Amino acid sequence: MGKRGIALAAAVGLAVVGVAGPAVAEPSADRGGRIDRQVVQRALDEMARTGAQGVQVRVVDGRQEFTARSGTARVDSPRPVPTDGRFRVGSITKTFVSTVVLQLVGEGRVELDAPVGRYLPGLLPDGDRITVRHVLQHTSGLFNYTAALPLDPDGFVTIRDKTWTPAELVALSTARPLDFEPGTSWNYSNTNYVVAGMLVEKVTGRPYGVAVEQRILRPLGLRGTSVPGTRSEIPGPHAHGYVRAGGQVVDITEINPSVAYAAGEMISTTADLDRFVDALLDGRLLRPAQQAELTTMPPITPGYGLGIEDTDLPCGVKVRGHGGGIPGYSSLMLSTLDTKTRLTASVTSAPDPGAVAGLEELLNEVFC
Repeated sequence: MGKRGIALAAAVGLAVVGVAGPAVAEPSADRGGRIDRQVVQRALDEMARTGAQGVQVRVVDGRQEFTARSGTARVDSPRPVPTDGRFRVGSITKTFVSTVVLQLVGEGRVELDAPVGRYLPGLLPDGDRITVRHVLQHTSGLFNYTAALPLDPDGFVTIRDKTWTPAELVALSTARPLDFEPGTSWNYSNTNYVVAGMLVEKVTGRPYGVAVEQRILRPLGLRGTSVPGTRSEIPGPHAHGYVRAGGQVVDITEINPSVAYAAGEMISTTADLDRFVDALLDGRLLRPAQQAELTTMPPITPGYGLGIEDTDLPCGVKVRGHGGGIPGYSSLMLSTLDTKTRLTASVTSAPDPGAVAGLEELLNEVFC
């Protein structure tokens, strides 16, 4: 869920990422050991000081790999954030789902430019004009169903335990007209990936989470990653996230994630996300034709392909990946195009979050 992918910045109150600029040559791959861990730690400490409850990151640069953390796992305990902790990844779920759809395309079971109505007849009033590609690319025009939900802290705590069906989520969207004619513009809409998850289920005959597990999690050994469905708890070690609602501090760690479904319900770790983005961008999960489709960024979109996006950092380095936000958690999965330098991160929300600083310094040190 949340806004457009590389939006950890927006999710934690920053506006330093996603600044368009001219691409420059990527840093060379032989920069082993160039990242100053003290600078990374200083950036994380600044994030915790200015409004994050806790933050954990994993950095890979050539042969160098390390984790770092700051803040605490809970407001009422000095226990640090676990560097192997699980967290809700929000919209990074979309990249997993898109990968599965593209695998089905490679197997000839789905056509990218076929109308969604071929696979899900009657689901969308405009299903004969909205294609699978439109859905994965956010060019369908479908109204974002989360805009119809009370996602402010006071409102969200009233629906945190509600079980939603995918059809109910889509109905929130189709009750509104299209934002634009399919294929003519771009707008980040979580509805698209609810539809994508339903498509996977229709084609495979199994819950979309089963396809994610069989096709991605097991082959890559992502043991800390799960598709929770309606399960509210986060399994294993994890930091807690908070909101202030009704004048009270509310621990928002446990929620019924069906409200996010295939648009943002998954749980993972920094190690698993790092392994996933490395395998995906290295072409180990998709056939060449679908790999090319994944990373094609047409002019109509702001650098968004099929469940993954490119962003030019202010320093000019281009990074590829996705980000996500769901109440209590913000996440980030980034890589240089050659996958030599990668960053995965989770930030947990504090009861009284401020304008979190430090992310720009972190990204500059890792990628620039």
